[in-house]
Amino acid sequence: MRIEFNASERCSVGVEWELQLVDLESRQLASAASQLLGEIRPEGELDHPLAKHELLESTIEVITGICSTVAEAQADLAGTVAVVAEHAAARGLGLMCSGTHPITDWTTQTISPSPRYARLIEDNQWLARQLQIFGVHVHVGVRSVDKVIPIVNALTAYVPHFLALSASSPYWIGEDTGLASVRCKIFEGLHTAGLPYALTGWAQFEHYMETMITTRTIESVREVWWDIRPHPTFGTVELRICDGLPTLDEIGAVAALSQCLVERLDRELDQGRVLPTPEPWVVKENKWRAARYGLDAGIIIDEHGSVGPVRTAITDLVDELAPIARSLGCETELESVRRILDLGASYQRQRAVAAASGGDLSAVVDSLLAEMRDGLPPADPPLTAADHGAASRLNTSGSTRTQTASARASSAVSPP
Repeated sequence: MRIEFNASERCSVGVEWELQLVDLESRQLASAASQLLGEIRPEGELDHPLAKHELLESTIEVITGICSTVAEAQADLAGTVAVVAEHAAARGLGLMCSGTHPITDWTTQTISPSPRYARLIEDNQWLARQLQIFGVHVHVGVRSVDKVIPIVNALTAYVPHFLALSASSPYWIGEDTGLASVRCKIFEGLHTAGLPYALTGWAQFEHYMETMITTRTIESVREVWWDIRPHPTFGTVELRICDGLPTLDEIGAVAALSQCLVERLDRELDQGRVLPTPEPWVVKENKWRAARYGLDAGIIIDEHGSVGPVRTAITDLVDELAPIARSLGCETELESVRRILDLGASYQRQRAVAAASGGDLSAVVDSLLAEMRDGLPPADPPLTAADHGAASRLNTSGSTRTQTASARASSAVSPP
């Protein structure tokens, strides 16, 4: 099977952001996507849809066009979110994003009216019906088909970096799972989801796709839900590992990290270097550690089995990518990675709010709604428990740098 890869002229960037529609009274997910999407009309000429359906009627995915810079992508998303938020507010709904909704039961949710989703449910049954999960996908343009698979393989070494930084799904139907990201483990239930295969090149990817389509396992690449995958139509590598991110600040951070990494690997290939392909068992173990322990994970950092803090690995990576970020115009957004490390990832902020409110997960929903509206809070000073208790239902942002509250709220044991 011949699959044409529409190579990009530059290291472009595009983002897909899956937003939750939340009833502001009950704090539960609300099935209103069809009504809202029917009301939204783009102003002027657009070469891409503003927003679209996802699997659940309580989800709207907002989408950028092909952007040159991360700042351009953020501005694109901000404009679309403003439109969606206006229509949502008229229905008593708010917008938020996290890898899972803290309290809503997936059995209460309505599936979007699409033959594609009906087939997904029919084929996968319970595994698909429970997919009340939300993510962020970053597309980065690749200049040659010969570079795509080597870049995908090399990017798997950074799965724990992205997952730990974005982890935002500690809760599932009102319970603390003890994980930083339960979303990624739920998604792995689909047989074409999870870590990508370490392929030898584009020809083997074509062979894989031919086998899957000929056997009627899938219909197109859209049903290959790998954490990192080639997107032949867009001419990109798509990083799908991230949990849903609550703020545009965090979107900018992971988009900049994605664009800089792909650009660095692309340049290394131009220099004649052979990109490393990590051992699959190391990649799998590191993903699990990031899912379980988030930013407190110790990950395998070399072929000798050495273990180091994922926080240090992320900080070192930001340092290494700084010159590329300057050349791509995303230095400020890349530096936002350090801000997340200071404030805590979303799973940590959520647990801090829950601890401060006596385990009230409605307060966590409120904090996520506020973060979507207001962005990341200032790094200093952190909110006290008393501040959280007084403000949790009003305008709390859930910010804290103190991880002791997060630790008290979690049933986690010490990470390896």
